[in-house]
Amino acid sequence: MAAFDIGLGVEILRYYAGWTEKMHGQTLPMTGPFLSYTRKDPVGVCGQITPWNFPILMAIFKLAPVLATGCTTVLKPAENTPLTALKLGEYIAEAGYPEGVVNVVPGLGQEAGAALVAHPDVSKIAFTGSTNVGKEILRGSSHTMKRVGLELGGKSPNIILDDADIDLALQQSSIACFLNSGQFCMAGSRVFVQEGIYDEFVEKAVAQAMATKIGDPFEAGVQNGPLISQVQLDKVLNYVELGKKEGATLRCGGNRLDRDGYFIDTTIFTDVADDMTIAKEEIFGPVMSIMKFKTIDEVIERANNSAYGLVSGVVTQSLDSALKISNKLQTGQVFINCYAAGQASTPFGGFKQSGLGRELGEMSLDAYLETKCVIMKMGDK
Repeated sequence: MAAFDIGLGVEILRYYAGWTEKMHGQTLPMTGPFLSYTRKDPVGVCGQITPWNFPILMAIFKLAPVLATGCTTVLKPAENTPLTALKLGEYIAEAGYPEGVVNVVPGLGQEAGAALVAHPDVSKIAFTGSTNVGKEILRGSSHTMKRVGLELGGKSPNIILDDADIDLALQQSSIACFLNSGQFCMAGSRVFVQEGIYDEFVEKAVAQAMATKIGDPFEAGVQNGPLISQVQLDKVLNYVELGKKEGATLRCGGNRLDRDGYFIDTTIFTDVADDMTIAKEEIFGPVMSIMKFKTIDEVIERANNSAYGLVSGVVTQSLDSALKISNKLQTGQVFINCYAAGQASTPFGGFKQSGLGRELGEMSLDAYLETKCVIMKMGDK
């Protein structure tokens, strides 16, 4: 997890440091004696609201482009995990940034976050979190017409074809669904497996899940740690009960572990219908739903039958199948045989209710820049 949270964060900072001298406008030809050009200006003061699941990485997602574009920011970390952002703020001050460029302000969302959204001097809000809160931010920002970037929830499909390398498929599915104990927006918790390998995949996936070592993340060999809080644990356990009540088959897991902390064992459901709650709503815990399909056209339709569209995965050895599926999936990223393999240069964000705009890559810079067009008359001749 350190390689993902801190290692990728360092890569992002280095990537955007390279952009600081490469943002420029254009000279535009005009008919007549005119000089016309565009320039890129910082959008101004930004409010940036980050989640608790990757506290360092999510802060850097926001801070790196804001600093590269010359904006200033008020960063509000999640109330569950404010200490990493405060320490990052100390490092920024130690590095010599002028006072007021980066301001870390912990607080509750309904107080500190809402104040940023409502303030007329804040020109942009960047938020990562739940879809419901994202909708509230969009409504609240309408009064001042500020820019809004939203990276919200997901219910990502992970599609495994008959021709897939079964070991690779198992590895990718485990990463997709159980990384960070399932507490990440990209979680590929809807695993669609083609009928030819369905039974073999289910058997091996259940054995793999039951062998997962859960405990203190600082202990050697531990693959998954606890959930963030009692509230989150209760939420995940409630989804497990809903899955059983609505007719899904619990193949393994679904229980709180008998130890201190908010631990739940790795959970897999089969016989999951597309209209079940566990197939539609973001659980944010280590709960996988495995579903059988016959044809590629069928699985594309079922995968897209979601309010969300953040990311998706495909495991196949067929280039034709990979391209056909990836071209038709309604998601912001598609991972083919490499789930969660993005880096600083690859734009990240979703379709539909998974958000607005993109983070990372060159695309994210425009969210923090205003384009100004200057037209000057050069004389009568």
